[in-house]
Amino acid sequence: MSSHTIHSYKDLIVWQRAIELVIAIYKLTDLFPKDEQYVLTSQMRRAAISIPSNIAEGRRRGSKPDYLRFLRIAYASGAELETQIEIARHLPMTKGHDYTSVNAPLEEVMKMLNVLIHKLNPNHKPTT
Repeated sequence: MSSHTIHSYKDLIVWQRAIELVIAIYKLTDLFPKDEQYVLTSQMRRAAISIPSNIAEGRRRGSKPDYLRFLRIAYASGAELETQIEIARHLPMTKGHDYTSVNAPLEEVMKMLNVLIHKLNPNHKPTT
């Protein structure tokens, strides 16, 4: 049995991994052409930032329904980011990059969010 107590959203492994994902997204999008700075780069960064931000906000709201709602928003932002990464992988000006550095952490964060949502709401059906 673990004696690790969650005192803050910062103690949540999913929040910590989401922060690492944001950093990976920034590193990747720094390689994108400058003319993508206000389009795809901006969209990807906003979606990535939304994930840990919503985890934190939901945790601080203090109620289980609010926490669940914000976890779902974080999960939806992850789906948005997955889509944007897929688009970037296929665009001529961004398809030559290595997306492994963002795909693996995003997949991990999405799985963790799915499990957390399911634990807080047993009626939730895990998705892929």
